[in-house]
Amino acid sequence: MRYFETSEVGDELPPEGEGAKSRLLTFYQSLTVAQHFTDSTEKTMPARVPFWHDPAKRALIYQAVVLGMVGMLGYYLFTNTLANLERQSIATGFGFFAKEASFEIGESPIPYSAADTYARALLVGVLNTLKVSFVGIILTVILGTAVGIARLSSNWLIAKLAAIFIETMQDIPVLLQLFFWYAISYESLPSPRQALTPFTGVFLSNRGLVFAVPEPDPVHGYMALAFLAGCVIIWALRRWAKRRQEKTGQAFPVFLVSTAIVVCLPLAAWLIGGAPLKMNVPQLKGFNFQGGITVSPEFAALLLGLVLYTSAFVAEIVRAGIQAISRGQVEAAMSMGLKPGQVLRLVILPQALRVIIPPLTSQMLNLTKNSTLAVAIGFPDFVSVANTTINQTGQAIEGIGLIMVVYLFFSLSTSAFMNWYNKKTALVER
Repeated sequence: MRYFETSEVGDELPPEGEGAKSRLLTFYQSLTVAQHFTDSTEKTMPARVPFWHDPAKRALIYQAVVLGMVGMLGYYLFTNTLANLERQSIATGFGFFAKEASFEIGESPIPYSAADTYARALLVGVLNTLKVSFVGIILTVILGTAVGIARLSSNWLIAKLAAIFIETMQDIPVLLQLFFWYAISYESLPSPRQALTPFTGVFLSNRGLVFAVPEPDPVHGYMALAFLAGCVIIWALRRWAKRRQEKTGQAFPVFLVSTAIVVCLPLAAWLIGGAPLKMNVPQLKGFNFQGGITVSPEFAALLLGLVLYTSAFVAEIVRAGIQAISRGQVEAAMSMGLKPGQVLRLVILPQALRVIIPPLTSQMLNLTKNSTLAVAIGFPDFVSVANTTINQTGQAIEGIGLIMVVYLFFSLSTSAFMNWYNKKTALVER
C-alpha cells in the first residue's frame, strides 16, 4: 500500500504499463472504500456479545433462578405444613369464624357478647386497635409538635422543660411506661363508691373515667351532616382564599372563618331540631357505673404511654425540621412585618414539612405496632383477641396470618396517606 501512496507511482512504471497502472489504481481505490466501509460499520454496529457475558441478561437469569428457588421453598413449606397438620388431626382453614367465641371482651366499641362468633370477636379487636392507633397518632402529632417548638423557645425555662421531657420519655422503655401508668390509674384511684367527682356527671375511679353524654336523638344525625357540609365549605374556601392571595396578595382569615363554620352549622342544626338537652348520666349500680361513656384504665394507660413515648421522638423530628430552615427565611419574614406566630405558621412550618413528614411517618407506624403491647396490661386489642382465639381453636397458623395481614394493612394505609400528604405539601419550584 505504501508503494501506491507515493506520488511517484506513475514515474516508476514503464510506458507500456499504463494499463496495468490504471488497473492497480482502481484496485487501490476499491480497497480504500472497502476499508472505510469496514471501519464505519464497526463503529456503528457493535459486535454481538454472548448472553452469558451480557450483565443485563445475566441479571434476568439470576433473578429467575432465585424466584424459582423461593417458589420451590414456599411450596415445600406449604405442603409440609399441611401434611403435618393432617397427621396430627389439626383442622385448617377459617371455618372457625362462624363458631361461637365463648369468651367475653372487657371493652368493645360495638355490641358484643360471648355468644357471638369468632369473626365478631376479631372485629372488636381490630376496632380497638384502630381506635387506640387513630387517637394516639392525633395526640402524638399535637403534643410532639408543641414540645418540639417549645424546645427551640427563647425562654430558658420552657426550653429546658421541653428538653427534660424529651430525654426522660425517650430513655424509659415504652412497656415500662405502660406498667407505670396502669398502676397509677388502677391502684392509686379510689373504688367506684368513693369515686372522685371533679364535675357534675364526671366520675373518676379505678374502673376508669365515666362521664355523661347526650341521649341518642335524630337531631344528632343532622348535626353530623351539617359538620360534613361545613368541611366541604371550608375546603372550597381555602382554595378560593389561596387563589385570591396569589392574585391580589391579600390574606383572608381562613382559620377564624373555618372555625366559625364548623361550630355554627352543627349548632344551627341542633337549634332547628329543637335543641334536645337530655343527657345519659352515669349512675352507680352495684359495683360499677352504668350509663354514659367509660374510658377504661387499660385504654387510658395504653394511650398515655404510647403518646408520651412517641411524642418525644416526634418533638425531635419537629425541632430538626425547623432548624433545617435557613435563618435568612426567618429574618426576611420578620422584615416584612410578620408576627412570630405568623412566621412560624406561614414560613417555617410549610418549608419544614418536607423534612418532617418522612420520619414522622415512621413514628406513626411505630405507635401502631407498639400498640401490640396492650396485651401486657389487659387491653383487648387485636393481638390479645387473636391469641385467645388461637388458644381455643388451636389454629395458630391462621391466627398469626390474620395478625400479620391486619397490621400490614394498617401500616400500608398509613404509609399511603402520608406519602399522598407529603406529595401534596411538597414545594414545587416554578
